[in-house]
Amino acid sequence: MVALLNHKSCEVYLPLRTENHVWSDRAKVVTIPLFPGYAFVHIDQSRESRLAVLQTAGLLGFVTFGGIVVPVPPAQIEHLQLLLQTKMLFSLHPFAHIGQRVRIRGGCLHGLEGVLLQHEKGKLLISIESIQRSLAIEIQGYELDLV
Repeated sequence: MVALLNHKSCEVYLPLRTENHVWSDRAKVVTIPLFPGYAFVHIDQSRESRLAVLQTAGLLGFVTFGGIVVPVPPAQIEHLQLLLQTKMLFSLHPFAHIGQRVRIRGGCLHGLEGVLLQHEKGKLLISIESIQRSLAIEIQGYELDLV
C-alpha cells in the first residue's frame, strides 16, 4: 500500500519497529508496522487528493470522528520520527484516559484493577465499592490494559 501511495506522489510515513522472533528452528529480526493498520499521509485537503488516496488498494479509509477527517498534528509525527530515529527503548501502551478502568499487567500487582487517576505520576485508584473506601497507589513501571 505504501508503494502505491508513493507512486501517486503522496507523502507517506509508515513508522516501523523491529522485533526478535524466535521459532523452534531459527531466530530472526523482523520489521513490522509500529501501529498495525495505520500509515500517515500528507496531502492537500482537496476532494481529488482524498479520492486518489481512498482509491488505493488495501486502504480502508481516513481516521474520522463524527464523520470528519481528523488530521494528525505535524508536531506529533515529528515527535514519533524523533523517538524512532534515536532508537530509544519504548513499549506500546493502551491509550487510557484519566477516569478509565484499567488492569495492571505483569509484576507483583498483576491483575489488579482500578481507575486511572493521573498519567504523570502514575497513580491508580483502587476502590472497594461495598464499603465505599479507596486507596491510591503508585503504578510507575507497570503496564496497563484497558478493562
